[in-house]
Amino acid sequence: MRIAVILPVFNEAAHLEGTLSALIEDQHFDKIIVVDGGSTDASVEVVCKFMSSDAPDSQPVPILIQSPRGRAQQMHAGAEVAETDVLLFLHADSTLPPGAADDIRETIGHGRLWGRFDVRLSGHHFLFRIIERLMNWRSRLTGIASGDQAIFVQRDVYRMLGGYAPLALMEDIEFSTRLKWVGKPACLPGPVLASSRRWEKNGIVRTFLLMWTLRFLYWLGVSPARLARWYYRSL
Repeated sequence: MRIAVILPVFNEAAHLEGTLSALIEDQHFDKIIVVDGGSTDASVEVVCKFMSSDAPDSQPVPILIQSPRGRAQQMHAGAEVAETDVLLFLHADSTLPPGAADDIRETIGHGRLWGRFDVRLSGHHFLFRIIERLMNWRSRLTGIASGDQAIFVQRDVYRMLGGYAPLALMEDIEFSTRLKWVGKPACLPGPVLASSRRWEKNGIVRTFLLMWTLRFLYWLGVSPARLARWYYRSL
């Protein structure tokens, strides 16, 4: 069972080297596809350094492709070129738990069609422990996954559903809602370690309230394009 990691990137040079190092050295994935959305920092150079390194044959060499900016479009572009049995979508500032590839293989091998991991935020503030528990609890209750939780899916299922819709925001919510049509998600404990930088930069409580408000407005039918404008205006 072959697994491809799809990594959408836009100006992530500060975190990308650590993420790629962990994926190459600590995991057992078959492909790592980095999809750059037009970065203006050193993100492309970081990927090229890994592509030109003398890595052992047992370790995958990252593949770099270009795509129009937008996480949904970038992830879909990566999925289109992946020729593996399973697709795993990972944020560039997130770290998978040890043995994640083997856990995914075992989960899919037992007949599950898709799944995600629990998440842990990197910050040390006690509020992060509450927020991450709420995120994981909400996901288990609703069957909806966020991008921070590293969604994985059989490639045939991804293609059958048409993949990620080209939305400006809420693409993971929309896609996992459709994934629920084919089956419940496998909720792996993990956890994935996700960066808390935006929470710390914009205020923990303020960011928490903003994210839950946007989700509620999306549930009420407000368009992702309008939500994206509100979101980026609020940062």
